[in-house]
Amino acid sequence: MTLSAAALGQSRETPLPTLQLQSRETLGEGDSVRITVFQNPDLTTETRISERGTITFPLVGEISLTGLAPVDAEARIAEKLIKGKFVLKPQVSLNVIRVRSRQVSVLGQVARPGRYALDDTSSNLTDILALAGGVSPTGDDNVTVMVRRNGKTAKMEINVPSMYRTGDLSRNLELENGDTIFVQRAPVFYIYGEVQRAGSYRLEQAMTVMQALSLGGGVTPRGTDRGLKIRRKTADGTFRAVDASLTDPVQPDDVIYVRESLF
Repeated sequence: MTLSAAALGQSRETPLPTLQLQSRETLGEGDSVRITVFQNPDLTTETRISERGTITFPLVGEISLTGLAPVDAEARIAEKLIKGKFVLKPQVSLNVIRVRSRQVSVLGQVARPGRYALDDTSSNLTDILALAGGVSPTGDDNVTVMVRRNGKTAKMEINVPSMYRTGDLSRNLELENGDTIFVQRAPVFYIYGEVQRAGSYRLEQAMTVMQALSLGGGVTPRGTDRGLKIRRKTADGTFRAVDASLTDPVQPDDVIYVRESLF
């Protein structure tokens, strides 16, 4: 199984790299499991896999389970029971109660930043964002994901709303243990001068100066939309003043100044 998807036409998105995935269905340190042996209720055990990757099972003692799929762990426990001549033909069942070994980090502009466990029902990007309470109102649409597969690290930016606008969920990345999701602060612009509500506002895609002024409540009776000025950040980090019209696009960190009418 590989990770690959075509870009959705968003300028800030990067194509998903092709990386070989490892199986998510293996046991690891911190996982809680329930083990039963058919017709042997005394052997029923609920336990947590230790930092050494082992559990202590009745009669058998310590067994290493880390890195095994549940079906392989069942076979290993059955083998130990047979070798010890404790059960002749054991039918072992292992169920994962809680996954703690496979976790991803969610950072930045989300409701509840933190580490979240992966399981069979919540393992892709939007699932984990939902567990974190979703992107906050100050968060950007483009979500940065850092993944590591087979010793290779890749960074990608995924525009979450665009997936649903287009109906193409191929960029809804399947996450793995150790991946990190980072939601940066959305770009903003500023308005001051003769507007109803001066301040900073979230910059939406393809926003014009007219739309920006409407967010500020429009021009006051004393103001004018003629002779608008924008203080804009340049590539070298300095600012320069530029003349602006109502149809001009707004850029991140623009400062729009509405002057007082002379008449």
